[in-house]
Amino acid sequence: MIFPLALVFSLATSALACADHTNRQRGHLSKRFLAQKREEVSSTNPSYITSDWAYDASYNWGAIQPDYANCQTGTQQSPIALSLTAGLSSYHHPTFENYDRNVSGNWTNWGYGPAFTLDHPPDDYQGLPSVKWDNVTAYLKGWHIHAPADHFVGGDRSKAEMHLVHVDTKGHEVAVLAIRLDPGTATMPFFAQLPEMVPFVTGPGRSPDQKKRRMRRKRSELSEVLTGLISSKPARASAKENEKPKVVEDVQMDMALILDGVYRFNEFWMYKGSLTSPPCMEGVRWFVARTIAFTSVDQMRAILGACTYSARAEQEVWLHETNSA
Repeated sequence: MIFPLALVFSLATSALACADHTNRQRGHLSKRFLAQKREEVSSTNPSYITSDWAYDASYNWGAIQPDYANCQTGTQQSPIALSLTAGLSSYHHPTFENYDRNVSGNWTNWGYGPAFTLDHPPDDYQGLPSVKWDNVTAYLKGWHIHAPADHFVGGDRSKAEMHLVHVDTKGHEVAVLAIRLDPGTATMPFFAQLPEMVPFVTGPGRSPDQKKRRMRRKRSELSEVLTGLISSKPARASAKENEKPKVVEDVQMDMALILDGVYRFNEFWMYKGSLTSPPCMEGVRWFVARTIAFTSVDQMRAILGACTYSARAEQEVWLHETNSA
């Protein structure tokens, strides 16, 4: 039983990254706790399996486990501070294709805020809306919201930030288009087309009492799994499975509305960065719109009501090649 015990403990303590935008209508993610390898588990939705990291302690992610070393030693970590005085990008202007049509997908909550994942054939992303810069094409896999915003601009932080996650033909994240969100006076058409917000489920790192309850649940789940392995009987489904956020399928959405709200990134900052949660994978091109997208007060309250804290601490500028050619 040494090998199964080590395997189960490793999986039970694995951490999960930022929203991966995998469609979940068949409920298959709940089986990943035991069925998949650790690296597969680490990329799934943080709302489904207990994580060993928390956004309010992002300064220490690199010390949690070796897989997160990049969070501490990486040379292009995100987010970074941006400034108008330092100028905007004059290179790598993004152009968009297939954004001017409705898309369908799943509407849910990624554990920290609203999220939308586009429908597409398995492992085929080339029919999705795309962004091009230089000789690179990336495809919109989905979008999600962080609150408060990840990026400070001139010392100011917006109430929320929307990340449009783009992948290459193999599904690897290669670009994130970031749009800051703040409340204004008029209804924003993009959010007006969405169903009711899906609330977040209780995630990791909320309070000492919740951490204790989480550890008790983890020990209980581990005990049940081991019992199931020893007796060859299936272990009882964990309570965490019952905490999955609702998924609304076949939601139609006009993605052009959000691009038009920021003038299709006619002014932007660009830098080479990383994903903003463990394992902090680098090699991601960031485009941050200068224009803020303004919602109505009620829309912003609905967004924030579906969010919990999900902003990583600001990282030092290093080899990010900000706005460079």
